[in-house]
Amino acid sequence: MTTTQTAPQPVAKKAGLLAGRPMAKYVLTRLRQSVITLFLVSIVVFAGIRALPGDPALALAGEERSPEALAAIRAEYGLDDNIVIQYARFIGHALQGDLGTSSRTGLPVADAIGQALPVTLELAALSLLLAIVLGIGAGIVAAVRRGRPAEWIANGLALLGLSIPTFWLGIVLVLAFAIALPVFAASGFVPFGTDPIDNLRRMVLPAIVLGSGLAAVVMRQTRAAMLDSLSADYVRTARAKGLSRRQVIGGHALRNSLVTVVTVLGLQLGHLISGAVVTEQIFVLPGFGKLTIDAVFTRDYATLQGVVLCTSAAYIFINLLVDVAYSVIDPRIRLGGAR
Repeated sequence: MTTTQTAPQPVAKKAGLLAGRPMAKYVLTRLRQSVITLFLVSIVVFAGIRALPGDPALALAGEERSPEALAAIRAEYGLDDNIVIQYARFIGHALQGDLGTSSRTGLPVADAIGQALPVTLELAALSLLLAIVLGIGAGIVAAVRRGRPAEWIANGLALLGLSIPTFWLGIVLVLAFAIALPVFAASGFVPFGTDPIDNLRRMVLPAIVLGSGLAAVVMRQTRAAMLDSLSADYVRTARAKGLSRRQVIGGHALRNSLVTVVTVLGLQLGHLISGAVVTEQIFVLPGFGKLTIDAVFTRDYATLQGVVLCTSAAYIFINLLVDVAYSVIDPRIRLGGAR
């Protein structure tokens, strides 16, 4: 009798370990692929910056362009070394957090990125939150209320969000809610830790500008995925079993639609981080976009190289998170990936 009661415990423990192994193996496989991809991207970034027209030594020299000054700069930065040696030096410093020194400001590139990146990350996070709430909510309503006025309104708003240019929407919002009706601030940035209220007053309008287009994309993709799920056999079976409407939509149709939605969100989040240039210029935010523009116009090769490398690393990291999210939403993906 005692043996019958205690026997299932090792079996349950073994089953738990077996269930956890595919997940760990899947994550390790994706992590290894991400590291290899980042290594290859670093080679492309390094070679691409070196392929830009012009001599980096001339940009670093500024007004002092005597042969002696140029030779001293090339010796200091190792520009006369073999390209392989230069890349090895660059990777070695990058792994230690040293991305070089800005020729425009004379400050470490890592410090400039550390000051600009939180601004863009906050803007991207607020825009993504807006897109998730509005996009997924409107997509569900449009799919469930197909052929009704709710679907027409959702489709019309999505089409409007995709059609309006970012710069025009930003200008209109500034004129309406920062000048005519001064509810929000038109420009500048205040850290959230310093003054949360003032921070949100300055970040709401940029988040609406950047998140409106993403919300439209998410809405259309959610609607299409939900329509496919609602017509699937497992949804009809769930309805036949007598499950409530909320359980059918939320527990079955929506969950199986999330793979498509997560894919769109992952791709668009990387775009938000790297593509916030116009929005940051309109609202004068000292983020990643402004740092990139300043580096391009001043031919600041070190800063440009660091910005592109960090943006690429962000894309790779986001794709890794998306892959992990896939495995959580649909266990079949991690079982196939582990094999």
